[in-house]
Amino acid sequence: MKKIVFTGIAVLGGFLMANAQCKTVSTLVENFDTWKDIDKCWTAQQGKAMLYANDKKITFYSMTSPGENMYLVTPKIKAGTYTLSLDLSDNGGETTLELFSINSPADAKSYVSIAKSSKITGEKKTFTLSLKKDTHLGLKVLLNGVHQAVYLDNFSLKPKK
Repeated sequence: MKKIVFTGIAVLGGFLMANAQCKTVSTLVENFDTWKDIDKCWTAQQGKAMLYANDKKITFYSMTSPGENMYLVTPKIKAGTYTLSLDLSDNGGETTLELFSINSPADAKSYVSIAKSSKITGEKKTFTLSLKKDTHLGLKVLLNGVHQAVYLDNFSLKPKK
């Protein structure tokens, strides 16, 4: 009986430790070079398409499901004003990026657009974001063609001075 109780406490402690590592942040800089999978503090929502870490970047891939809403959601970010910069490119066709403030990644009703859709052109994108409360940041990529891909790299979110 003591072994069962101890095992239960150890497992529960492991879950608590894993969640404790995903703290609210005020700076987030990621080049994805060491990612073999989506980091446990981030969330990938891909629908019927694919969103994965590969070749030192994040890939959003439509497969045969164009128009699928795909989101990459950051760890929770402290309220404040930030500068977000990131590198985005695609393999052709029409692709867009939209930014969302997300209270809970599991609740689609908590997704609020904070930057209108912008065309992905292969150039570095820079945004100024004002977060009124601690929230997750969601990057929504829309792919309009079959076998279309968008590549994300050099994500940098820093407090605006």
